[in-house]
Amino acid sequence: MSENEIPFDQAWAAVTQRDRSFDGRFVTGVLTTGIYCRPSCAARHPSPANVRFFATGAEARAAGLRACKRCLPDDVGRDEAAVLAAVDEIKASEGRPTLDDLAELTGYSPTHFQRVFKRATGLSPAAYSRALREERVREALGEEASVTEAVYEAGYSAPSRFYDETKGRLGMSAKDWAGGGAGRTVHWSVIATSLGEMLVAATDKGVCCLAFNEGEAELRARFPKAELIEGSGEFRALFDQVTKAVEDPSINAAHIPLDVKGTAFQQKVWQALREIPAGETRSYGELAAALGNPKASRAVGGANGANNIAVLIPCHRVVQADGSIGGYAYGPEIKAELLKREGAESGSDQEELF
Repeated sequence: MSENEIPFDQAWAAVTQRDRSFDGRFVTGVLTTGIYCRPSCAARHPSPANVRFFATGAEARAAGLRACKRCLPDDVGRDEAAVLAAVDEIKASEGRPTLDDLAELTGYSPTHFQRVFKRATGLSPAAYSRALREERVREALGEEASVTEAVYEAGYSAPSRFYDETKGRLGMSAKDWAGGGAGRTVHWSVIATSLGEMLVAATDKGVCCLAFNEGEAELRARFPKAELIEGSGEFRALFDQVTKAVEDPSINAAHIPLDVKGTAFQQKVWQALREIPAGETRSYGELAAALGNPKASRAVGGANGANNIAVLIPCHRVVQADGSIGGYAYGPEIKAELLKREGAESGSDQEELF
């Protein structure tokens, strides 16, 4: 590559991680096969001794290599333009552009465009369109529009379509979303744990808040119009399960029901957090890449920070790229202890306080 080339170790790390954010910045030439690929190519990794990196496909071809037929490295720029054009069309269209419509717009076959779009965004065109409509409903509800008005404004043909598509993903209903929990009952309790005072709250659908060193004031700020009832009561068994999961975060807590509210992107991040095994960590960049958008690490960090259910949605398993522990809403000491109890390694130099 040129004098501004990416260091070999950095380029090779991008290849081994299949980091899509490096696609278009260089290509990977495999001298033994005579092929060059995108850094994110899904093909089996070659030995680094057989690899040479080129700034462009043209340089690789000049060295006698040919483009990979699997990842099509020369199409990176075209792919990006196609995805941007499709996103613009989806946003601008009041109807629902079909996959065939988008493929015709971009000049790809429907099957190939579906792969290109999902590789770039982490979603199929249809799922992206649904998520965009859901976002529009939430934004309208946040402005206190009626549910029906918000549904039609977002592009749904009828309220029933909205409820069919979002069933099971919103947690609270659309009306609850619009009203800050109005009409809902939230049971809560502060429980002493080895990590400090733990606030846990739940609706009849599941746990809606888990926080440390917080109380009624913070809970009311989250649900300003809900009826708050202190004491576990009929939720004692659920709160006991939550406490056990906090005391031993290596326990699989997937069976504990949650009632969360968040944007489509936030819920996608939170689901990805729940899929990180206990004892393992991810960087923001790795989590963004796993979601199909390596450049979205800052947005992933924002979604992490918006998580109201600590431990059960394990945002403590996300660390800095260098392995250091990074920030945590309830303090780095609690984060370090949670990771320690799970057996995860981190670069934290925090003192052991528990």
